[in-house]
Amino acid sequence: MKLIGLTGGIGSGKSTVAALCRERGWRIVDADAIAREVVQPGQPALSELAAAFGKDILLADGQLNRKELARRAFADKQHTELLNSITHPRIQEETQRQFAAARGDGCDFAVYDMPLLVDNGLDKDMDCVIVVDVTPEERVRRLITSRGLEEDDARRRIAAQVPDEVRLAAATHVIDNNGTLDQLRERTIEVMDRIAAESPKV
Repeated sequence: MKLIGLTGGIGSGKSTVAALCRERGWRIVDADAIAREVVQPGQPALSELAAAFGKDILLADGQLNRKELARRAFADKQHTELLNSITHPRIQEETQRQFAAARGDGCDFAVYDMPLLVDNGLDKDMDCVIVVDVTPEERVRRLITSRGLEEDDARRRIAAQVPDEVRLAAATHVIDNNGTLDQLRERTIEVMDRIAAESPKV
């Protein structure tokens, strides 16, 4: 099975690329979905987050107030690292379980959809790495218009991730998403075709 890392800065359109890979029949291991699962009520990570960031990051029903956690966690590098130290080990454990399940199912390609792939050095564990590349200013614009973020918040979140040049240096394939959705689809299909043509890692 070929392990494909898929990453890009926040607002890059990485999730759209993942959806296109899924349409092709490739298995998607979604780090964001796993991240949501590990902070559900009753999970150890949730109580640790409340202890680290304050009990008022919890809603009345015990669910995580994601907006409030994000406001505190992305306030500075120290708090972002604190968040990561609590959630990332749990995310990685579930990720490995899903990779093993994909192998057991006989999948030829598994795509690890992971925003912090390069930030956490996980790109080195992949057979190849796709980076979805968009200029920071375009990402800010998209985060404001599509996600409703304030400009300062959008810029803080972008700054909390590794610089684009570091991410691009880890790429074996780059998909430029500064254009239209049709262009993104065309470029993604080209990259998928190239990866499929390469010999899988044994």
